[in-house]
Amino acid sequence: MSVVAVVPARGGSKGVPGKNLRAVGGRTLVGRAIDAARASTAIDRVVVSTDDAAIADEATRCGAEVVRRPAALATDVASSESALLHALGQVGFAEFIVFLQATSPFIDPADLDDAVARVRSGEADVVFSAVVSPVFLWSPGDSGWQGVNHHASVRLRRQDAPPQVAETGAFYVMRARGFLEHRHRFFGRVVPALVDEHLALEIDTEQHLLLAEALAGAENGAS
Repeated sequence: MSVVAVVPARGGSKGVPGKNLRAVGGRTLVGRAIDAARASTAIDRVVVSTDDAAIADEATRCGAEVVRRPAALATDVASSESALLHALGQVGFAEFIVFLQATSPFIDPADLDDAVARVRSGEADVVFSAVVSPVFLWSPGDSGWQGVNHHASVRLRRQDAPPQVAETGAFYVMRARGFLEHRHRFFGRVVPALVDEHLALEIDTEQHLLLAEALAGAENGAS
């Protein structure tokens, strides 16, 4: 079993209380992440890292293994990397890691298969989910707001702008050895995996949940 998916899902959440157990389209967020991983033909093993008994029960019910995360690694300031490192220490050997975030409810298993294949083939050490982002960014400076990714006096058409992408946060596929060495999700050759833009939603607020429910309803209606 060389490809291990890890879903960090702690119990605490200030923005959306109990977020990982909130439902979208009749499935909890953690359940939807597990479903995507289990539907991937490239993933051998699905693990949920949590400090929460209810999340652990849901993960088991949905067919995932559970790694109990220490409270010190489940605080607001604890990094996702710390949860991944702890989980890998518990599950043993992995050649590739698929880091999934339950807060992204629309992960396509085919995207996971493709990302794993790209890392396995040697095209990249890390593949992350992203969308094309042809936006003009601004930040405050000493003399007022200034263009970040463009010159304020040159208004390029979006199709003429340099290629840019934005992380969706849904998934990251990595070589396990490189992750253990660098202890960070980005190392070596990093490339994006472009995913469906209208489904690249990350749940951070109650409004995001309402939007996700509407999208799930639209998907079910279309099918």
